[in-house]
Amino acid sequence: MTNQSPGNDQHGARKSRGKKAGLKNYEASNFIDTSKPVWNYSLFTQEDIANYQAGTHYSVYELMGSKEIEVLGRKGIYFAVWAPNATLVSVKGNFNDWNHTTHPLTPRWEKSGIWEGFVPDLGLGEVYKYFIKGYNGTELDKGDPFAHFWEKRPSTASITWDLHYEWNDGEWMEKRKKHNSLNAPWSVYEMHLASWMRPDPNDEESYNTYEQIAERLVPYLQETGFTHVEFMPVMEHPFDGSWGYQGTGYFAPTSRFGDPQGFMKLVDLLHQADIGVILDWVPSHFPYDAHGLFMFDGAHTYEYADMRKGYHPDWNSYIFNYKRGEVKSFLISSARFWLEYFHIDGIRVDAVSSMLKLNYSRGAGQWEPNEFGGDGNLEAIAFIKDLNETVYRDFPDVQTIAEEATDWPGISKPTFQGGLGFGMKWMMGWMHDTLDYYKMHPYYRNHYQNKFSFSMMYFYDENFMLPLSHDEVVHGKSPMLYKMPGDEWQKFANLRVLYTYMFMHPGAKLLFMGNEFGQTSEWNYHRELDWFLLEYNAHSGLKDCVSQLNKLYRNEPALYEKQFHPDGFEWVDLNHRNECIVVFKRKGTHGKDDVLVILNMLPEPRFDWEVHVKDKQDWKEIFNSDEKRFGGTGDVYNVQIISEVVDKKEKWYKIKVQIPPLAAIVLK
Repeated sequence: MTNQSPGNDQHGARKSRGKKAGLKNYEASNFIDTSKPVWNYSLFTQEDIANYQAGTHYSVYELMGSKEIEVLGRKGIYFAVWAPNATLVSVKGNFNDWNHTTHPLTPRWEKSGIWEGFVPDLGLGEVYKYFIKGYNGTELDKGDPFAHFWEKRPSTASITWDLHYEWNDGEWMEKRKKHNSLNAPWSVYEMHLASWMRPDPNDEESYNTYEQIAERLVPYLQETGFTHVEFMPVMEHPFDGSWGYQGTGYFAPTSRFGDPQGFMKLVDLLHQADIGVILDWVPSHFPYDAHGLFMFDGAHTYEYADMRKGYHPDWNSYIFNYKRGEVKSFLISSARFWLEYFHIDGIRVDAVSSMLKLNYSRGAGQWEPNEFGGDGNLEAIAFIKDLNETVYRDFPDVQTIAEEATDWPGISKPTFQGGLGFGMKWMMGWMHDTLDYYKMHPYYRNHYQNKFSFSMMYFYDENFMLPLSHDEVVHGKSPMLYKMPGDEWQKFANLRVLYTYMFMHPGAKLLFMGNEFGQTSEWNYHRELDWFLLEYNAHSGLKDCVSQLNKLYRNEPALYEKQFHPDGFEWVDLNHRNECIVVFKRKGTHGKDDVLVILNMLPEPRFDWEVHVKDKQDWKEIFNSDEKRFGGTGDVYNVQIISEVVDKKEKWYKIKVQIPPLAAIVLK
């Protein structure tokens, strides 16, 4: 299937390339007047309307937007759009020379706010917009909120499209419950599709197609060993500089890289390679672009009318009205849409903190307490709970992941236990403390060991994912490599021991693209990653180190079986803070699977270092971050580990190990 993007001229003709699954032949009703350009026809039942208005219609994408159907033996396109404050709505496009008077839609009965109609003989691949006259006379041209395909920016029209695709990931779908469970390894590669790799490295208008991305990405992820990939928002968005987080198309993958079937093929090929796919999803806010959701019918339709709740000061955007049933149906339907039609394995929900708090980024007098006098947005809380309950009911083998940075309780607890119902939560506290610790000169670290070890004090409050994400390598924060102190050798050694600590720490893992090989500049969405760095041994060695850590994580059950259970972790030695040596154990279901992790955060080797361990006498080294192939010295390693009995009855043993400088070793 080809992947030509539609032209930038919204008036350019376009032909369909999608296969059709077969048209539904709807029975004609006696109200259809076939002499008119738009037939008065509806797909909605009274039950559909009631559920949509109540906020409980979670597959409304099957009815709204543009659908190719057959009525009275004639194929055409059925249009349906929600514009409750409009006095007139019509559809226009190339097919009527963008004339808003020739194809008016009909308001649906029951005062639903839905305008609809069937245009016979109209096909797929047609560009269109809705002309909307608001209740106050405002005239607007809007894209279709439920469109599955849009013109490539800067053009802004929607495109009639079909979503048929022949999937070949049946084996993955049958077994993905195992891959996506909380006791499976989760090593996530976060990436921005446009700037990961470009045909022209420095041209921001240069894009690989979805198929070309798949050709490059699948073998790369197989080589590096990540279990999942997370795409920063692929939903259609007008401004590249928003990185996808200011979206206008909640039911369409961006046309920058091709058509929806191209994106389906990308997911399909990843699944065939046993790699799960997570999508960033943004139900927290949307931009004010003229063709988007803002003031959709001349009034505050999708957003709160009260700007103390409806305007987001951080991102100059607008906040969904979670109290409105139709908005709630729209958003939960969007989440289900990606899981159903694109076989997505999880959604990472962006900016959850901003949704929960009425006073988020607002000072005194800029927000109004809820009905109980608190700062929680009760409507958003109810929406989030319904979202998670619906997703896990309908797709029990996926995960929802919250980006939430406060101490709000129970983010990843089930709703029946009073939680919000997410599967996992980003562990922002771990990220901040860990980076603060590793940024320090090594000889000051002994004073801050508590910052290093603090994460385990609250780790079991949630199901945490450890994120070293895109947010940590932009806006002057520097790339990961240059956060590390010391000369070049020490920077790489520090980063290798940090990554080892991350992979050995309980919880799921997330690493942003470029971090795996030591990108030397901050992430810049205008250009691709600095792949040329892999020509240098230090950078290729770091990538090999991450690949080996992924392999270790996936192959050692002790590192994932109990990653969210207190039985899976044990501090062994925190009593050598002056030497900056930390030892902990990761424990699996079977004692034979336990691994011992020893971290040396100083640039000094330690010889015949004694560690007291319980139950197991014989140990061998299975990982050493100072290996030459990783860019280390390769001088200090453990061919054989000497063990002595300390207390035979209690099964205490003393082992002596050789620990490289600024390095981590893992024993089994």
